[in-house]
Amino acid sequence: MLRATSIVRKPAVRPERVADTVTLDHEGRLRRRIALTGDGGLEFLLDLDRATLLDDGDAVKLEDGRLVAVRAAPERLIEIRAENPLRLLRVAWHIGNRHTPAEITADAIYIAEDHVLAEMVRGQGCSATPVTRPFRPERGAYDHGAHDHAHGHDHGHTHGGHAHAHQGHGHHGHEHHAHGHHTHDHGACGCGHHHE
Repeated sequence: MLRATSIVRKPAVRPERVADTVTLDHEGRLRRRIALTGDGGLEFLLDLDRATLLDDGDAVKLEDGRLVAVRAAPERLIEIRAENPLRLLRVAWHIGNRHTPAEITADAIYIAEDHVLAEMVRGQGCSATPVTRPFRPERGAYDHGAHDHAHGHDHGHTHGGHAHAHQGHGHHGHEHHAHGHHTHDHGACGCGHHHE
């Protein structure tokens, strides 16, 4: 079986090299190793070094140089809207506090279908409407290991005093950057579980 071992991001995908497409939901686009069949019948093994999020329009490169384009499949989601931006921001905070993947647009938030969260959203004065569309949630701000960046990261780490030199990507003295701990209290997240 042909192997696909690298990713070509959307801006670099050359249409003439695309041999097939594969349509995957959000979970299916975050994989390391899985046998897949393209929409046109091409079978291949996705075999990456680590689980990497494939975005709509990206492609995976086969051993023979051909590409398989990735399409985001429509999924059952909840569209959250509010009558004013402040209310929507408050709901975004509650969703983030529950570590729920969310896609944020200029005027709506999209989350996976979840009746408990839908009731919470309505309780905050927002609408929660079932929709079917591709799901492209935000990536974690500190989750540099789960995906590839199009821009370079020059991290000069001296871990004795946790001093960092971050060039060129807009960090403002975040001492906690990429150390796996958060600055918010999980004990009061309201999700019904006690977190340490």
